Amino acid sequence: MAASVGSVDPAGTGALPAPRRPGPVPWVAMYHSVGDCSDDPYRITVTPERLAGQLAWLRRRGLRGVSVAELLAARARGGARDLVGLTFDDGYADFVTDALPLLRRWDCGATLFVLPGRLGGDNAWDPLGPRKPLLTADGIRHAAAEGVEIGSHGLTHVDLTKADDVALKTEVAESRARLAELTGTRVDGFCYPYGTVDARAVEAVREAGYAYACAIDPGPLTGPHALPRVHVGQDDTAWRLHLKYRLHRLRRRPVEGV
Repeated sequence: MAASVGSVDPAGTGALPAPRRPGPVPWVAMYHSVGDCSDDPYRITVTPERLAGQLAWLRRRGLRGVSVAELLAARARGGARDLVGLTFDDGYADFVTDALPLLRRWDCGATLFVLPGRLGGDNAWDPLGPRKPLLTADGIRHAAAEGVEIGSHGLTHVDLTKADDVALKTEVAESRARLAELTGTRVDGFCYPYGTVDARAVEAVREAGYAYACAIDPGPLTGPHALPRVHVGQDDTAWRLHLKYRLHRLRRRPVEGV
């Protein structure tokens, strides 16, 4: 049996909904950087042209990209059949310059997971890749003002499954507090750095007050604090996206409490 990791209150009322039977796994796409991908050993970049084609593919199929918070709230109301979650990890500066205009063009929302301990820095955790600048505080506030949901990716991009208790709490709880102060709004979403997650990390995220958390493949964990996602990259043409969209629900277990 899968390990359940909590319930979600997408409306933010403080009252948890009545337990529901596990529903089909939500389709949440995982992006990172949008820009030049000629030097991209980690396959984290899509060009603006490719992202535009992928968003156009969604719209042609009658689908619309939204933030994870909007997706979960719609599912709680019994809807969301025409919605997919769009997430962008790390908070690269090119999100504002290259991704955001395309999201506006195609009337899509998104969740941007940022690192408040590295504001204005770069992706120093990627030793092989080119240095990519991260958003400053002003850049994050600009994205939030444009309707983008801001979530935490931890303070500094640490593998939480290898962090000691103090570092785990700091990365999870302090990052949420800093982002709430920076944006002036409550921060409900978390994203596990590197996609790595275990029950201890999930419990720390839940205790810190997040309503949901995104992983990649959470293994036996299930629930709103261990949401699986689909990597979307430069090679994902319309046909590959179609396959990923269809196979995701076949390969992933139903998600409890979502």
